[in-house]
Amino acid sequence: MCEFESGPGMALPGGVGISKLTVYDVGGTPHVHLACSEGYYVLAGDGAVQTLSTKGYAETPLQVGAVVSFGPGTIHRLLNRGGLQILALMSNSGLPEAGDAVMTLPPEYLADRETYLKATALTDDARTQSAMARRDLAVQGFAVLRERYESEGPSALDEFYAAAVRLVQPQLADWRKRWEQGARRLADETGAALDALEAGTAPHLESAELHQLPAPTESGLHGMCGRLDVYDTRA
Repeated sequence: MCEFESGPGMALPGGVGISKLTVYDVGGTPHVHLACSEGYYVLAGDGAVQTLSTKGYAETPLQVGAVVSFGPGTIHRLLNRGGLQILALMSNSGLPEAGDAVMTLPPEYLADRETYLKATALTDDARTQSAMARRDLAVQGFAVLRERYESEGPSALDEFYAAAVRLVQPQLADWRKRWEQGARRLADETGAALDALEAGTAPHLESAELHQLPAPTESGLHGMCGRLDVYDTRA
């Protein structure tokens, strides 16, 4: 499920994606990424990130200057305790916010892709209302997962993970294309540069240039955890 689509942009180091996130006052929508890692650098305000994985539940404070990161499989939700703004750093040119995410809705909404997409869609005439509705559903499902983890341990997450995998499978070809054109291509270019340097040459230095995005590609979008100012970092 894509939160946004945008046109050509530029590649940042390592194929990372960035967006500025102003966290909803009521807190974010708990969700999981299936293939990508994500990190936060706190720009302003105060809050916390709640996480649930096979390692257990945690609530980590977020204050100005703090950096946290987590890999795929970490269910996470942001809490805003006053003006929380974050620079979100995402692998694969921002794929976590552009598709690689499944929200922790109650099981009946995860049974099939059509049901899930209907429950999480943002309607054009009431985007804020529908964003809050899906957040509320995901918080309900997250609370159940936390309770089950306390009694069952890591196996409590098995059914949710399995449902998430089924839901995203139709998107995998697009995800692979984004990875191949982004992070993988850039890694291969680094390998080619190292090969050249070992051979005593450096043809890649001749193509050096500066790129810039003077402003967000899109601003004020409804993300899962807040309003997003996004930068298209796909080359």
